[in-house]
Amino acid sequence: MSHRIAPSKERSSSFISILDDETRDTLKANTVMDGEVDVKKTKGKSSRYIPPWTTPYIIGIGGASGSGKTSVAAKIVSSINVPWTVLISLDNFYNPLGPEDRARAFKNEYDFDEPNAINLDLAYKCILNLKEGKRTNIPVYSFVHHNRVPDKNIVIYGASVVVIEGIYALYDRRLLDLMDLKIYVDADLDVCLARRLSRDIVSRGRDLDGCIQQWEKFVKPNAVKFVKPTMKNADAIIPSMSDNATAVNLIINHIKSKLELKSNEHLRELIKLGSSPSQDVLNRNMIHELPPTNQVLSLHTMLLNKNLNCADFVFYFDRLATILLSWALDDIPVAHTNIITPGEHTMKTLLPVNSIKKTIPNITIGKLLIQSDSQTGEPQLHCEFLPPNIEKFGKVFLMEGQIISGAAMIMAIQVLLDHGIDLEKISVVVYLATEVGIRRILNAFDNKVNIFAGMIISREKLQNHQYKWALTRFLDSKYFGCD
Repeated sequence: MSHRIAPSKERSSSFISILDDETRDTLKANTVMDGEVDVKKTKGKSSRYIPPWTTPYIIGIGGASGSGKTSVAAKIVSSINVPWTVLISLDNFYNPLGPEDRARAFKNEYDFDEPNAINLDLAYKCILNLKEGKRTNIPVYSFVHHNRVPDKNIVIYGASVVVIEGIYALYDRRLLDLMDLKIYVDADLDVCLARRLSRDIVSRGRDLDGCIQQWEKFVKPNAVKFVKPTMKNADAIIPSMSDNATAVNLIINHIKSKLELKSNEHLRELIKLGSSPSQDVLNRNMIHELPPTNQVLSLHTMLLNKNLNCADFVFYFDRLATILLSWALDDIPVAHTNIITPGEHTMKTLLPVNSIKKTIPNITIGKLLIQSDSQTGEPQLHCEFLPPNIEKFGKVFLMEGQIISGAAMIMAIQVLLDHGIDLEKISVVVYLATEVGIRRILNAFDNKVNIFAGMIISREKLQNHQYKWALTRFLDSKYFGCD
């Protein structure tokens, strides 16, 4: 599984939200509810959701061995302060060595610094997958053993910023075409030698004589012949780390401005999804609201009582969640079958696929963590823990406690699609949802998502100040006792 942060240690219920699309600023309150902006501009055009990792910002950093590329890359990653930034070293793409080449490598007689030593085809394939928003596996190379680490890969998915660092990062035209910004770190070769000696002796267990031999025979000639000419492919050339603070800060500010524009565009597209022509979204066939029986209405009333204590809230919510989930399970796929009785009579009936109602206590569970940026309100994928072979499941229920803007749920559905799950297999189950949030979800996925909701708050109700509670994330705070 790929992930960015450790899963929460907080207790979970049978249904409480594992996604958080709490919206601020742009996606909240009046802006969210004003669904008529840009309707004329978008009328006649099909809306679709493009997650931020489908168009990641890719930065390439090249330069001679020991020039300070890794230091510059690390400073950029830490300064832009985006947790879903991925730093990829082309060193991981060195070709695996056979027994003879490995023996030469241990004698410092193998040329690691020529372009053919790196599998640039595999590097291009991996970066292209990231550029297209797909999951990819990065190999791991060991300089101690001079070979790739067997059965070990770095799984990357959902990166919004990708930084590629390596001596040949700016060499291959295919990689260059994928990059949004190309940086060359320039340093005198004598300085590179001093840094390389320090690195190889301390970190890679090399001896001094072997390092100097390798430098004179392979590293320096290849740097002059192959690496230095890639400087012409760079958008920016910066000096080595000791005196490049101004240049690096200038590049960081440029990157931040580009990421801000990208974030704003993402938010605008999310808002457009709620700006479809005014048709009654709640009467569509894929929208299912829990029938208001006396028991359901009673549970709604108790859950909306602001004086209800935490223990009672948990009890009533779990009860209503059980009813809602059982009702949603009626939508599981069925197949017709014939049953022959002992009297040889044939009776037609329905056979639940996978017997999900009997196995629900042991059903496979995955988790997604999506949170909104505290400044912009943009939804951001922090981690995903999905079962293996989830694309083979017959039905996937995507459960959330509350949908306000719909932004996090849209992103969650896109994550499932990226993992090979058919849209027709996905059903959204939610306790409380706003009409605008539902409208966004349907518009993003061409009205192909079934939504089962315990309660839906229409636009007309939201215009009534008595329903302002529907725009606050009270379920999580009440359930976990942190209100």
